[in-house]
Amino acid sequence: MFVKNTKKLTLKAAKLMGDRALEKCEEIGKSFVFTVVDAGGNVLYIQRMEDAFFTSVGIATDKAFTAAAVKKGTHVLTNIVKPEKDLFGLNLTNNGRIITFGGGLPIIVDGEVIGGVGVSGGSVEEDMAVAQAALDVLSK
Repeated sequence: MFVKNTKKLTLKAAKLMGDRALEKCEEIGKSFVFTVVDAGGNVLYIQRMEDAFFTSVGIATDKAFTAAAVKKGTHVLTNIVKPEKDLFGLNLTNNGRIITFGGGLPIIVDGEVIGGVGVSGGSVEEDMAVAQAALDVLSK
């Protein structure tokens, strides 16, 4: 599923994650956007369901970018960017691309972050569920 001996994300793996994300979106009954980025935050794969908000394209992409960049789920950032916290304003960096609410998860293989997934279109909980479903494909 990955490029042999490099832990590099492949398009094949991204498409498999996208297929599972789509299944989960259909289970939930909402239209989503799902994005996969590589370790450098570059888009490898994106899918937008027909009725998904066009604004969700940028949000899902930035969630994936954030997860790969900070090597953590975007939901982890929610409480550490509040005004009284040390990382207040983090979301204003990188031309505003850092997303501080759930729906982005890093893709980790053998302890190494090789990319990120981002989902937008539902509630934070729904976005996180779709992202996790997509990542679960890699553990099979």
